[in-house]
Amino acid sequence: MDISKTIAALKKRPDFTDNVGMILIHNGTVRNWSRKDHRRVTALETTVDEQLVEQLRQEYRRKPGIYEVLIETHSGRFQPGDDLLFIVVAGDLREHIKPVLSELLDRVKAEAISKREVTLD
Repeated sequence: MDISKTIAALKKRPDFTDNVGMILIHNGTVRNWSRKDHRRVTALETTVDEQLVEQLRQEYRRKPGIYEVLIETHSGRFQPGDDLLFIVVAGDLREHIKPVLSELLDRVKAEAISKREVTLD
């Protein structure tokens, strides 16, 4: 996802200024260390349930004050530094947007993405 192009496209919508006062973005990347034990990660393999991601996107899109939710995920084998997950939440007020991004991110990662770290032993 090209964040600048994505934001520019949102801003071109005729009802954007009537509905958006904030856009929050999550850009998840592959770390070169394991969260579990800090071992060196050489690759990360992910599988995404795209249907569930879309269901979650639609669910959170209906929350009060939310104008748009965009999600881009990636399945496959990735190296440290590679992009894995983008979430864009646009809406009226930070009180509406911040909790949506936080909860949606946690749910997508817990429910729709499985991963396996390849580490140095």
